[in-house]
Amino acid sequence: MVVVMAPEATEEDIARVVERVEEVGGEAFVSRGVTRTIIGLVGDIDSFHHLNLRSFAGVADVHRISAPYKLVSRQHHPARSTVWVGRPETGLVPIGPQSFTFMAGPCAVETPEQTLEAAQMARAAGATIIRGGAYKPRSSPYSFQGLGAAGLKILADVRTVTGLPVVTEVVDARDVEIVAEYADMLQIGTRNMANFGLLQAAGDAGKPILLKRGMNSTIEEWLLAAEYVAQRGNLDIVLCERGIRTFEPATRNTLDISAVPVVQAASHLPVIVDPSHASGRKDLVVPLSRAAIAVGADAIIVDVHPHPENALCDGPQALLGTELRELAQAVRQLPGAVGRVDAATLMRQPA
Repeated sequence: MVVVMAPEATEEDIARVVERVEEVGGEAFVSRGVTRTIIGLVGDIDSFHHLNLRSFAGVADVHRISAPYKLVSRQHHPARSTVWVGRPETGLVPIGPQSFTFMAGPCAVETPEQTLEAAQMARAAGATIIRGGAYKPRSSPYSFQGLGAAGLKILADVRTVTGLPVVTEVVDARDVEIVAEYADMLQIGTRNMANFGLLQAAGDAGKPILLKRGMNSTIEEWLLAAEYVAQRGNLDIVLCERGIRTFEPATRNTLDISAVPVVQAASHLPVIVDPSHASGRKDLVVPLSRAAIAVGADAIIVDVHPHPENALCDGPQALLGTELRELAQAVRQLPGAVGRVDAATLMRQPA
């Protein structure tokens, strides 16, 4: 069951609902969005009905949700959500149904020079959010694992130069605090989608979350992972389809393009696509990006690198030169055909 609070509801109104639910043996999880507060209830439904919660001050509506994921479901939130990424002093970038957002940068932060050059390439191509990995969970323990805190500082310096918000991955609950200090958005990668302790810690950080689909996960499992974040009071969640593991070896993963409209019908959260990690091949990034735009993705997130042949991580999928120019053209031209505008035109400018 979900209690939807009215926009004018006070903290006292919210506290009263939580108190009464707990008095009858239930649990109440308060999640605050941009325009409304939602309280997810866990416990005996009959007890909640006897409370007559609709009569409480500040309550707009009460919904019984049949989906196993309550807070991220569209059953109580028919309008799709927009997540704003950035800082008031530098500007906020939207990811949501009205706009199309282009996110790009190096898969891994290697040096200050490489990261800045990649970020400038991304910005020149039209990107409004910079991605870069300071912590890199890799299949092999002998592969480059990232620069850690030093990489976070590099990303912060790049943000200062470019003015663009930064999204970077956090791989350990113990690192959430330091990553949140430097990043504007925290990424949970495919290998950690079911790391529930990390999801909860990231949800507590007060920053937007980019949640990648697990390579072996169903859509329901993916949405339940998002629910772990939402239960911590954070509804600023963006879901990322990045390919799933199938029997087909022609690409690194199989991009489940149908997941975009399926998830958008089930959840109010924004859904984006990572064509770089789905394919593992730079020659496929542009066509998969076109497909993502056409199917209604709210954004794409793409790898770029100034010297892919020397990249310490995922060089074969990083764009440069002709491919990046081709992608920039697609990002400029195609969103309008599906009723989207460039996210840059809807940015909330610095306060």
